[in-house]
Amino acid sequence: MSGHGAHADPSNKKIALLIAILALFLAISETLSKAYQTEVITKQVEASNLWAFFQAKSMRKTTTEVAMDALKASPHADDAKSKALMDKWAAASKRYDSEPETGEGRKELSARAIQAQKKADQANHKYHNLEISSGMLQVAIVLASSSIITNVMLLGWVAGLLGAVAVGFGFFAMFGATALF
Repeated sequence: MSGHGAHADPSNKKIALLIAILALFLAISETLSKAYQTEVITKQVEASNLWAFFQAKSMRKTTTEVAMDALKASPHADDAKSKALMDKWAAASKRYDSEPETGEGRKELSARAIQAQKKADQANHKYHNLEISSGMLQVAIVLASSSIITNVMLLGWVAGLLGAVAVGFGFFAMFGATALF
């Protein structure tokens, strides 16, 4: 029976509901994926800034140590003013290397930069795994749509199974291991 008075196949309603559910999970997966992508960029910028600060502290430390060595080699190395200056520079050099109270010594900066890089790597794995989940959900939606057009319900079942695997993969990407692929 066709035309305006025709009744829809009840299995089509089920497939339409499946498509709606798959689309919901696709939207969630895409949103989370973009959030992790943003976190990757943010943490990479943070790590880059911390390494630049580390390099600046390294240059200051080296410059201070060269100045101390030059002063030690000068004929005025033993006078009180030179000794006071060398003590000041030695303290500064030590502070450039480690400054736990501010977290801005070379030691602390490198630890913070490494931690930011690790967080970026974790977010990157989650981002890529959610992108795989999103791709699987897109394929599932296409298969489900095809089942309505072709009346091949096996495509609907395959779409539902693929969608379930994709959702499981998405949960695993967010809460499970950080590196599947």
